[in-house]
Amino acid sequence: MPGSKTNAMTRPEVLAAVRAIPPGKVFVWDGVDEEERPASDEELQAALTAYRKRGRPAASVTKEQVAIRFDRDVLTAFRADGPGWQTRMNDALRDWLRTHSRV
Repeated sequence: MPGSKTNAMTRPEVLAAVRAIPPGKVFVWDGVDEEERPASDEELQAALTAYRKRGRPAASVTKEQVAIRFDRDVLTAFRADGPGWQTRMNDALRDWLRTHSRV
């Protein structure tokens, strides 16, 4: 393959080198190139705790998604003020709940 990294080792030489790896070890580091040094347990743990999943962070307030129908004029009025209309609609409903008694 073009761009593949190659070396001068033959297949038997590679197999012999792999078999020479000490038991319980999955690497051989010659101590020369620091970039090839295996990560310590502390470095691995720090990398795992720093790992973040892709996407939007979880919201601190949990909301429930529902399907609901509103009159077109109500939606038009809320959407006319631009982005954030769903939050404004939620706030209006919350305000209504505060001002009306619950039965």
